[in-house]
Amino acid sequence: MKIITSTDNEWIRRVSRLKEKRGRDRQARYLVEGPNLVREALDFRAGVDFVLFCGDETGLSGELRELRRAAEKSGAESVFAGPAVFRRLSDTETPQGVIAVVRKALWDEEALFRKNASRPWGNILVLDRLQDPGNAGVVVRTADAAGYGGIVAVKGTADVYSPKAVRAAAGALFRLPVMDGLEASAALSILARRNKTLVATAAGGTVCVYDADLRRDIALIVGNEGNGLGAEFRRGVHLTVSIPMQRGAESLNASVAASIFMFESLRQNRWSGRDDSGAPNGV
Repeated sequence: MKIITSTDNEWIRRVSRLKEKRGRDRQARYLVEGPNLVREALDFRAGVDFVLFCGDETGLSGELRELRRAAEKSGAESVFAGPAVFRRLSDTETPQGVIAVVRKALWDEEALFRKNASRPWGNILVLDRLQDPGNAGVVVRTADAAGYGGIVAVKGTADVYSPKAVRAAAGALFRLPVMDGLEASAALSILARRNKTLVATAAGGTVCVYDADLRRDIALIVGNEGNGLGAEFRRGVHLTVSIPMQRGAESLNASVAASIFMFESLRQNRWSGRDDSGAPNGV
């Protein structure tokens, strides 16, 4: 067993580039850090190339030993690195001793809009230049929990494969198809071709979120934190929806507002009669 102790190691330099978007785009890979996320990546067969452990094999905790066996079983190579090398690759203040290099899934339009039994309603989340990677990760996680079928991330949106966004998404990226880097015009063309109703959050929306029909085939558009939707989406949106708030309250964080909308979609489908699986009253 060889332990990498030099930060000048070529393999380490290549992996360290995955902390930046350019490196992720060029290598079509991203980093997943921490035992829970690495375990999910292995369990979901998310395309793990390498699992990097801090220290040598004899010093691994029981949890990391288990991950070492899971990596071997999945066909992913295990790599061991000294503490200084590991800290160079880690994106957290308190590293947990394990990082995986995962291949980015290449999703096409057909895959994005393919319905399945667990996500039968055809709802899509659209990120229009959302800037904060933490917000981006949170709304991806919420879309997964609320049964949305996939993500369209317009060019200028924070990279959902950045380390911070990956942590905030909490494994949702292993399950949801993502099309990213599209121009707004291209995204609008795809959504029109798929007969999606474009719904946007807006303080002065024409309909209250609890009165809007959000059940199926909607594209929920979440805009930039400071400026809202871009001009092309403002022109193309079919429905603007507002969230009732107490007078004088500040507008909600983008990820919080999006979460309210997505779970209202879920409520309308699962708790208002029967969903497509035939389960009554949210059972």
